[in-house]
Amino acid sequence: MTPSVAVVVIEDDARMRELLRSMLDGSPGHRCVGAFSSVEEALVRMPAPAPEVVLLDVHLPGVRGSMGVKLLRQRFPELQVLMLTVYAEDDLVFEAICNGAVGYLLKRTPPDALLAAISEAQAGGAPMSPEVARKVLRLFRTLRPQPLEDPSLLTPQERKLLRLLGEGHSYESAGANLEITVNTVRKHVRSIYEKLHVHSKSEAVSKAIRAGII
Repeated sequence: MTPSVAVVVIEDDARMRELLRSMLDGSPGHRCVGAFSSVEEALVRMPAPAPEVVLLDVHLPGVRGSMGVKLLRQRFPELQVLMLTVYAEDDLVFEAICNGAVGYLLKRTPPDALLAAISEAQAGGAPMSPEVARKVLRLFRTLRPQPLEDPSLLTPQERKLLRLLGEGHSYESAGANLEITVNTVRKHVRSIYEKLHVHSKSEAVSKAIRAGII
């Protein structure tokens, strides 16, 4: 039997928190191992072993979610943090991603799509609602280009892959677009990380956009 993905919910709205908990516990392949109303509570009461994925509300009392990402990742480096928000405010989107969030979803995302995003994040993907993905691209394109030591380091295929990941594609959908396997996508991603001296997809996409190579 395939082990279920262990998920923690951090959401201050009690009704939404319970809806998310019920959705996770009622869905095969997922289980809610904790539900907290704030980042501070989660840091104190996080279960052991730590969960694989955290659903984190952007707007929270005390430490806001977009800043809480950094605190959670410092304490639990293996966590994959998915942000949840009603509206995708530019500054909070940018802040959360820079602080280590791997995905950013609107709260109106249908349950099936949210569950798929959790599995995608756990598998190394970077799920985003389409509206958020477009906003992220616009945000990064406003940054001043910073030349790489050798922009030709990335192959045309690697550039195409980075562009797709920056648009919010999963490894599977990016591979389908490029007509390559998921394993080949992972090999390209590792190569991109080494060439750009980064450690995450968000860092790679940001650096490539600022360098003007995608």
